Amino acid sequence: MPLGVMRLFLLTALTMTAFAANSVLNRAAVGGTDMDPVTFGAVRLAAGAVMLAGLVAVQGRGFAPAGRGRIVGVGALLVYIFGFSLAYLSLDAGLGALILFGVVQVTMFAGALARREPVPGARWLGAGLGLTGLVWLLWPGGAVSVPIGHGALMVAAGIGWGVYSLQGQRERDATQATAMNFLLAAPVAVAGAWVFGAGAISGAGVTLAIVSGALTSGLGYALWYALIPALGAGRAAVAQLSVPVLALGGGMVVLGEPVTWRFVAAAALVLGGVLVSMRR
Repeated sequence: MPLGVMRLFLLTALTMTAFAANSVLNRAAVGGTDMDPVTFGAVRLAAGAVMLAGLVAVQGRGFAPAGRGRIVGVGALLVYIFGFSLAYLSLDAGLGALILFGVVQVTMFAGALARREPVPGARWLGAGLGLTGLVWLLWPGGAVSVPIGHGALMVAAGIGWGVYSLQGQRERDATQATAMNFLLAAPVAVAGAWVFGAGAISGAGVTLAIVSGALTSGLGYALWYALIPALGAGRAAVAQLSVPVLALGGGMVVLGEPVTWRFVAAAALVLGGVLVSMRR
């Protein structure tokens, strides 16, 4: 691949790793420390807002609400953050990831078609390979029971993240836009946690929320907004199919779960699909 494409691929891989880390951190906090998911989401957004505000201030970019587009970004971010956190109260990690990024892919491909963005055959092939790998890895044979309420929350989170990513194509300054999204969403999230939070807070959960908000969300989302215009909605959708595989790989490393041949083969399919879709 040309140098520019390789650089784009490596930065995209770094961003997908940050997204996968968010899944691991969220599961560890909500499932492992009994952290209230609404409070976790609020702390995550607040930490991201502080980190990004400092970054924007140091760089002298200024703070600009930017009208209706900002409302879309803030609303989509809130839907994603809270839908994601609440859904993992009962969904297992694999099924939740499959629902989330399957919905993201559909949302972003629909957005690409609505904007008449060209989606060549290679990109459709890459999407098909990636989805095949995910289904094989995360949805083994037998009936899968999906709690309707929490499944709907994850679907909402997927739509929210898809819309948030599509909005990123319209932003001129990725860092400033991400900072404003977090700064405007954080007070709403904190108020929501004050009203609807269950009150279950743990030191470990708060620490995980801060790491997720400041690093893998705040900085990761700023990088994502910078990459989306170059990727386009179609390739951005396919690239995110790698996140569930990376998240499960992280779980194997962190939790000591064994690496299976199914994981290796499915990961090869997903990452192969991403590579195919990234080709010009």
